Amino acid sequence: MAQDTTFIHLTDLHVGHPAVADAHLFSDTSATLATILDLVATIAPRPSFIVASGDLTNRGDADSYRQLKTLMAATELPVIYALGNHDTREGFYRGMLERETDLDAPYDHEQVIDGVHIVTLDTSTPQQIGGTLEPAQFAWLEATLDSHPDLPKLIVAHHPPALGEAPDWAHWRTIDFTQSQRLAALLAGRKVIGILSGHIHHDRLSVWHGIPVIVGMGQHAATDILQTDVLRMVNGASFGIGTVRRSGLTMALVPLPSDRAELNRYPLQMLRDRQDAALAAAAE
Repeated sequence: MAQDTTFIHLTDLHVGHPAVADAHLFSDTSATLATILDLVATIAPRPSFIVASGDLTNRGDADSYRQLKTLMAATELPVIYALGNHDTREGFYRGMLERETDLDAPYDHEQVIDGVHIVTLDTSTPQQIGGTLEPAQFAWLEATLDSHPDLPKLIVAHHPPALGEAPDWAHWRTIDFTQSQRLAALLAGRKVIGILSGHIHHDRLSVWHGIPVIVGMGQHAATDILQTDVLRMVNGASFGIGTVRRSGLTMALVPLPSDRAELNRYPLQMLRDRQDAALAAAAE
């Protein structure tokens, strides 16, 4: 790399269509996104690109993606989109890309911008909360990583990898454990400087098999991580400013002002039951 490259990390935008009531949308996400884009426009040096790592909309319908497209027109920066569990491939393809073919295909793609190789994986799985990767995606990923072997690489995936040495009780929070292990083996030694994710609605930094994993709080609501017996959602939003240097990746996290008022509570067992039921249905 000849010089440092700056980028923006957004996640869990959860944009809704203003004409459609949505009881599961807990904040004015369109207003939050507009505020963040105004802030991004003031950043110097000018960022090279924006990553939006999934849950782009709250309902996954084509009109919500058209609303997102309208909001994102406020920036001239290239935007790299990933899909999350609230997204639908059909809605995204039709509403964002105006595409009418292969509507069930995973949205895996790559770009090289200012010397950084950005590789985006679609970890969304229809009807499931947790993330998965299909065998064909691993084959695509291996070939894609090898296509620019000398460039630093950012992996974008809505669901973060499973971090532990055994499956987590709350496995709906991550990419499937076995697939996470396979992903770690595939990424080893391939100049991956970071993984950008969302899904769990709180800022979290980890080092996973030597790779930094940056999870953003996002723009919808924040998880109160001090509450471990329930999933308590409160007011909160943030975005990340990343810098890629020869020495590696730096992330600065920018929280928006918040009173952290409670928005909703979910029993953790309910979320696990939903994911387990979806997994059982998929196996039939």
